[in-house]
Amino acid sequence: MEPQVNAEVLKTAGEHAGPIETDAVIVGAGPVGLFQVFELGLLEIKAHIIDSLPHPGGQCVELYPDKPIYDIPAVPVCTGQELTDNLLKQIEPFGATFHLGQEVTTVQKQDDGRFFVATSKGTTFVTKTIFIAGGVGSFQPRTLKVEGVEKYEGDSIHYRVKSPAQFAGKNLLVVGGGDSALDWALNFCEGNKDGNPHKAESVILLHRRDGFRAAPASVAKMHELCEQHEMQFLVGQVSDIVENDGVLTGVKVAGADGVTRVVPCDAVLAFFGLSPKLGPIAEWGLALERKQIVVDTEKFQTNVPGIFAVGDVNTYPGKKKLILSGFHECALAAFGAAPYIFPEKRVHLQYTTTSPKLHKVLGVESPVFD
Repeated sequence: MEPQVNAEVLKTAGEHAGPIETDAVIVGAGPVGLFQVFELGLLEIKAHIIDSLPHPGGQCVELYPDKPIYDIPAVPVCTGQELTDNLLKQIEPFGATFHLGQEVTTVQKQDDGRFFVATSKGTTFVTKTIFIAGGVGSFQPRTLKVEGVEKYEGDSIHYRVKSPAQFAGKNLLVVGGGDSALDWALNFCEGNKDGNPHKAESVILLHRRDGFRAAPASVAKMHELCEQHEMQFLVGQVSDIVENDGVLTGVKVAGADGVTRVVPCDAVLAFFGLSPKLGPIAEWGLALERKQIVVDTEKFQTNVPGIFAVGDVNTYPGKKKLILSGFHECALAAFGAAPYIFPEKRVHLQYTTTSPKLHKVLGVESPVFD
């Protein structure tokens, strides 16, 4: 099931002759990229957003649209899809234009100080500023290294969960030792709780060792369910596919004791992590550190004046890869970019609570205080 986006709040680009001239181009339509639209909009800066995915939401929608997020300020809990939908609604007054399903391939500084930007679909821009909000680049899942696995990928073997409902009532083998593997194993094991109907018939968790890179509470819950015979945990690695008439019926598991066993299952969910690839961003002349873009902490600008980086793609002393940290970075980046866009204008900090100007920009009525 593809992620659902409210088309009423999504303005996509049509045909355009020649480069699109704009104040800002945002590369990445994840939560941080979307909030960058909001912070720029408050300063009356219009933006175009480019993303390689066919829909907004980034990792939140692509990797875990239904998983709960608990650390968004003032939002006790929301899913990745709900967060994306709310951000799209929040930025609606600013009329940002989306260019989806295309990747930025070219960034060139022009003589007048602006940047020429081109995408894989031939869309071109001339922009005063660029905001890179591309997470840690495009993600490629690390796959099962077993002969013949390719023909079952996307059918019986999966590296992410787009629609939990498709696994309801099935015998699942979950492979991995990180948070994703533990979270989904618990989710499908306890599916009938908290109104979640996505309970599997059976769940087996397989990891190469009896040690995990997941939250201790999740590991403890997994062991508790194993003791209650609600699920199973095996130590070993998948060594082969078991099939019958072209249908996957199980896998062979090489155990830590040197014995290979057949583990029956209807589907395999393998979570070995994702391999991030910066792609063309690595060729833009930006200072990089371990595949992340180095920025200052005053305005989150890169070593190239006019290019900013926010969210998981950047690095600086004390960096924490949290959505809420990315939101903070967006605010400072917007103010840092303002002098490039309004060189003759002094930009003042205003508050959405009391500023009539911001109320006008947001399309809301100014409140009357007694």
